[in-house]
Amino acid sequence: MSMINKIVADTLPYMPKKFVWLFSKRYVAGEKIEDSIAISKMLNAQKMVVTVDLLGEFIHSIEQAEANKIEYLKIIERFSDENIKGNFSIKPTSFGLLIDKEKCYSFVKDVVACAAKRYNFVRIDMEDSKCTSLEIELFKRLLEEYPGNVGLVLQAYMKRTRNDIFDLIDFTLQKGLPLNIRLCKGIYIESDAIAYRDFHQVRHHFLKNLELMLRNNVYVGIATHDSFLVNESFELIREYKKEPGSYEFQMLYGVTPGLRGSIVEKGHTMRIYVPFGRDWLGYCSRRIKENPKMVSDIVKALFIRG
Repeated sequence: MSMINKIVADTLPYMPKKFVWLFSKRYVAGEKIEDSIAISKMLNAQKMVVTVDLLGEFIHSIEQAEANKIEYLKIIERFSDENIKGNFSIKPTSFGLLIDKEKCYSFVKDVVACAAKRYNFVRIDMEDSKCTSLEIELFKRLLEEYPGNVGLVLQAYMKRTRNDIFDLIDFTLQKGLPLNIRLCKGIYIESDAIAYRDFHQVRHHFLKNLELMLRNNVYVGIATHDSFLVNESFELIREYKKEPGSYEFQMLYGVTPGLRGSIVEKGHTMRIYVPFGRDWLGYCSRRIKENPKMVSDIVKALFIRG
């Protein structure tokens, strides 16, 4: 990250929220469920499906966790009623993972059960390293109860990920369960001891992990905005003779719309991550560290839009 990127990223939480929203609105659907429904319908009309996320994580009480569960039940009902083509993403910390893992399991189970009744699907997002094992354990428990209705995220920059993939493949094969994984590079700041930090190393391990999953018939959500990785993914899809419907590409709302459009034009499934909610500032703070282009949006907002 360049010096200006770091300065902007570090000062972002102290900027007026109205100012930050000038550029953040490109990447967040809005604060209300109606905003996310409108954006999701627009993306559906453009031949893309969605995954919806209510922003907010690392809560401080079980009461907050239960409130998030109730909100997600409402979201699933609304999106089902509106016939949105998409599913749902959740962060286990927002359900109390680091407070009471059994309560978290109970709350997330209620959400997955609600989605399953509507023939839908919930993706368990992967968070920082202190959550990794807990979230894999949570996923396994839910998958046994709701096969086909729950998936997981794995991060290519984590050194443990390849072993986690082997473990999950063995687990699902032994139990006759489907395996659905979103593979992304990873965004959280981790130490060199447990994560690859070099850009080219991360790319290399992303492709190695993708190849492993395609070779073992895992349904993969290929989550990247990197055109190099997209083109290399095309090659692997051809090499393993994967048909549409056995994988998909995934991107964040507002990022690389030109690249995502070209993928859709080639006939591949594209799923857009659509975040919304009042707690959008933390999400944008992390994204600016990952996506330097957001810095130019801030500069434009400051010097061009006033």
